[in-house]
Amino acid sequence: MADGRRHPQPGDLIEVYRPVYQHWALYMGDGYVINVTPVDEGAPSLSVSIASIFTRKAKVKKQLLKEVVGNDKWHVNNKYDRSRTPRPVGEIIWLAERWIDREVPYDVLANNCEHFVTMLRYGEGVSDQVSDTGPQMQLTVPQQP
Repeated sequence: MADGRRHPQPGDLIEVYRPVYQHWALYMGDGYVINVTPVDEGAPSLSVSIASIFTRKAKVKKQLLKEVVGNDKWHVNNKYDRSRTPRPVGEIIWLAERWIDREVPYDVLANNCEHFVTMLRYGEGVSDQVSDTGPQMQLTVPQQP
């Protein structure tokens, strides 16, 4: 169940409280989110393992919020709105849709799930969970296959 606002709006950042870390997703509307999950995990959006720390690739998935959250607590957390200007909602959703089912570089310190969704929302990948000492995640619109 959500903490705080119970009905996220398209483009909102969703913070999910896992036992050891926070997982981030972007709300797409109609109960769906987009999020990145390490490629070499069986059910990576619901768990973390030592292997996910070392993985170098993730897959972008569109999933139901309730499936991503499971039994964990979550809330809308657009905390960076205080210091960054969000893109227009239509642009956020349009860009996010172009990433579904694609692999992206993944690094727990420099290109994690929070970096990915903040890149979509603000045009800049940021994460308070880790020290941002490495190169910032950069996204360009993928070309059609």
